[in-house]
Amino acid sequence: RYERGSLVITSNHPFSMWGSIFVDETMAVAAADRLIHHGYMFELKGESYRKKTAKAVTSAT
Repeated sequence: RYERGSLVITSNHPFSMWGSIFVDETMAVAAADRLIHHGYMFELKGESYRKKTAKAVTSAT
């Protein structure tokens, strides 16, 4: 797929925590390096849409 197609990856964890998620920190750095090369990163902040909808449904009943 390299330079031939798109790939979307989502995570609840920032790159700074990937060292504790992967078996070792070297693997985390290698994975992050390959994912962000020629890539775009954006971070969404704010209340979860699912949480907001669940609150509305709960208060309506």
